[in-house]
Amino acid sequence: MLSPTPSPVSPDGRPRCWWPDGLARADPVMVEYHDTEWGVPISDDRDLFERLALEGFQGGLAWVTILRKREAFRGAFGGFFPETVARYGDSEIARLLADPSIVRNRAKIEATIGNAASFLAIAGEFGSFAAYLDGLFARPAPRLPAGATAADVPATTAESDGLSIDLKRRGFRFVGSTIAYAFMQSVGLVDDHLPSCFRYGG
Repeated sequence: MLSPTPSPVSPDGRPRCWWPDGLARADPVMVEYHDTEWGVPISDDRDLFERLALEGFQGGLAWVTILRKREAFRGAFGGFFPETVARYGDSEIARLLADPSIVRNRAKIEATIGNAASFLAIAGEFGSFAAYLDGLFARPAPRLPAGATAADVPATTAESDGLSIDLKRRGFRFVGSTIAYAFMQSVGLVDDHLPSCFRYGG
């Protein structure tokens, strides 16, 4: 989850949300993610699985750490195609645990593999994982009201509670409500760009 803390004005002069800029300088990785991906609706199942997996790995770490390792994660996890990841066994787990370019957390690695199988089960039941999400969330995604500030951005909501509960019921791990809400923000199920941000409503 991206903590709502103050940040300086971006060097390019564009007004942004509170989190893309570091306390000392703008981080280009975070700025690029904010400007081009965060809050943009996703309908591709591979992309959805990647975002869900990365949010799980982020737990307890800074999001910028995950973004900087994103390409390494993609290589290590076969492009995050759930059909590929679901087939991983002991040899792949050992390989991942020995890979210094990713987060080498056994519980998160094993959860990602198990989650891939659960993800495919949902896709089989609903036609796609995207269709499953469409049945849970209204479109267009709700956005913050005019005048909202970073302090008004929640860490969890009733909707993220519900998504977390249902995913856990279906066998997912590392999908607590905070992770579920960060996933919702990431893939455009909610739009938490601040009214002062140039991306607001866009």
